[in-house]
Amino acid sequence: MPSLFSKIIQGDIPARFVWRDSQCVAFMDIQPLNRGHVLVIPNEEIDEWVDLNPKTVSHLMLIAHKIAKAQKATLAAHRVGLMIAGFDVPHVHIHVVPIESLAHLDFSQADTSPDPDDLDVVAGLLSTFLNGGRSSGP
Repeated sequence: MPSLFSKIIQGDIPARFVWRDSQCVAFMDIQPLNRGHVLVIPNEEIDEWVDLNPKTVSHLMLIAHKIAKAQKATLAAHRVGLMIAGFDVPHVHIHVVPIESLAHLDFSQADTSPDPDDLDVVAGLLSTFLNGGRSSGP
């Protein structure tokens, strides 16, 4: 049975995408650790990141880096944290989180009911930055 993330990638479940290419997608986390929290996910459904091929790992890190630059530029993030935990969904996902302190990387502090309009706004800002200033999606 496909993972929740595979269903999102296939378009069966809606998401606020900020990046999409032939190897991965990135979209807004619906339970963000902080404003602007994005997940970077390989299109291929693999449970643990250590099982990814090295080229995929490199590509995911490149996209996470681009997203972090976008977060710093558009959200004035002090720092951007990066985390791979892998417990909630059995499909590799990298958390890219604008942070002001380590507290912003605490899953027990996740916002379980973020403002949907703000998620849309932030997704638009990040997508536009990642798309070179054009307002269409990546």
